[in-house]
Amino acid sequence: MKKFCLNGYNLTAKMLTKISRKKIEVTIDDECWTKIKKCRKMVEAKINKKEPMYGINTGIGEFSEVTLDESQTEEFQNRLVYSHAAGIGEPMSEEIVRGAMCSRINVHCKGFSGGRKEVTEKLLEIINSDVVPHVCEKGSVGACGDLAPMSQIALTMMGEGKAFYKGKMMSAKNALKKAKIKPLRLKARDGLSIINGSNVLTTLSALTLNDAMLWLKTHDLSASMTLEALNANMRPYKSRIHELRGFSGSQKVAKNITKLTKNSEILNSKRKKLQDAYSMRSTPQVAGTLRDSLSYALKQVEIELNGVGDNPIFLTKEKEVLTGANFQGTPVALPMEMVGIGLSMVGILSERRMNRLVNPALSGGLPPFLTEDPGFNSGLMLSQYTADALCVENRILSHPAANQSIPAAADQEDFVSMGLTTAQKTKKILENCWGILAIEMLAAAQAIELRGPEKPSLAIQEVISEIRKDIAHLDEDRPLFDDHNKMVEILKTGKLVRLVEKKSGKLE
Repeated sequence: MKKFCLNGYNLTAKMLTKISRKKIEVTIDDECWTKIKKCRKMVEAKINKKEPMYGINTGIGEFSEVTLDESQTEEFQNRLVYSHAAGIGEPMSEEIVRGAMCSRINVHCKGFSGGRKEVTEKLLEIINSDVVPHVCEKGSVGACGDLAPMSQIALTMMGEGKAFYKGKMMSAKNALKKAKIKPLRLKARDGLSIINGSNVLTTLSALTLNDAMLWLKTHDLSASMTLEALNANMRPYKSRIHELRGFSGSQKVAKNITKLTKNSEILNSKRKKLQDAYSMRSTPQVAGTLRDSLSYALKQVEIELNGVGDNPIFLTKEKEVLTGANFQGTPVALPMEMVGIGLSMVGILSERRMNRLVNPALSGGLPPFLTEDPGFNSGLMLSQYTADALCVENRILSHPAANQSIPAAADQEDFVSMGLTTAQKTKKILENCWGILAIEMLAAAQAIELRGPEKPSLAIQEVISEIRKDIAHLDEDRPLFDDHNKMVEILKTGKLVRLVEKKSGKLE
């Protein structure tokens, strides 16, 4: 795909991820331009009539009762952007900034924002260029939207602040000049129409959910390998068990694992426990709950991506200006807290399965720590330490941010969502979960090779062969950090999931 045409209703998390990462050109539907111009005409008529409108001819926040005169109205938009560009910390990644611009353009497409068409045109011009605004990671409280980071995007549009051009940071003025883009001169309403929405936290949430969907499929593959290595009793994976309870996620996980372990020689052997430990037999119920939570979060994020996230909102049909709180990030923040906690839980489940592989008292005959010369070699003993460290960090990161509101703006903005903090820590939890899963999968591959002579399913045989192209079997001790990092890299490409889907059919 070379281009994607936004219309205010068609932006999915998957498409936003493609636009953010693959630099797909963004356009907007012709009908949207008509809506934008019609809305602006109404705003200008009301400005000419001197009707008081929040953030246009009044101050903002605690200053909303301060009326601006005509000479102040235009300049106020510049000062609004300057004062709100108050973030701190390292630059956000290019994909988040590009996604936030795309998300904001889609809000403008709805025709309720009141900015000039030149504002939307400038956002399009920049997102389709090699210019990426410099945006600090921290400073947003998720209401009134992501004011601090979005203000740095507005600064770049104005030719002020800093920006990246082809990956190199410089003044925004120089970046725009190199890209042959003229700076935008703000007029009444323009600044607030750029900055007043939860576009950064929603973009980061969309990107994280998109990656989490791949992680969930990878989890089911890793769990399947461990179940093979531990010669699990697979009766808990029978579809009837999960159908009777009724949860969709549980049914999907059981179906995936059954598919991935089909025709396994190991699992078809008679040596079974009547009932395995929880970490082996409750994987569908635990990982399935995360799947259901993620589905809900994705629904909320996509509503937000296509919603009217603005204040005020300008209704052209009714000729009415509505002041409310559609910038509030809570509708996305709370579901993302749930996803973060769920990822942390399933990460712990993965570590507990890995523990059974390396613990000779629990592994059903595998050598201690999966080494053939225990004592002289320590095998994967320390790999579990690393997985444990990641689990503990995830537990800390699972402490909610969405209920951590600190009143701002002299208590005018006395409840904020902290949604960007939520999205950032959920992304970190997912990153740690890739590491935990990589370690489980390395251990499971090692264990299956040691298990012999019975073989796992054909799909899992192919996965192990693919892993061994980059990471050798652990015959004797060696530094393992390269193995861990390489395995994470392999998992994130999705090639192992694609491999098994080609062999066994599409995973849920």
